Amino acid sequence: MNGRNEVIEFLRVKWSKEISYKLKKELWTFYDNRIAVRFEYKYHNAEGQWFRSYVNENWEFDCNGLMEKRFASINVLPIEEKKQKDFLKSLNLVIKIKQILKF
Repeated sequence: MNGRNEVIEFLRVKWSKEISYKLKKELWTFYDNRIAVRFEYKYHNAEGQWFRSYVNENWEFDCNGLMEKRFASINVLPIEEKKQKDFLKSLNLVIKIKQILKF
């Protein structure tokens, strides 16, 4: 993929298929013009099947701050309905605890 127009079109198509997209990102390290990140995201498709993706990426930026290189390792896994319901219950518990503790 090269250039902003290709990136924009790729993301437009990708995100039109990935409904209810949720993202959690974590910065691992950075040095000079390089960043290493880890993230996981989940979404469902038009049929209602949920997926979770685990991603490790290394990014390198040019002198204008634009991404010049991207190396990615991405694993996409379907989520069983029961596990999705269990995850939502635990997420609601974390949200309630944060509200009580005023985080």
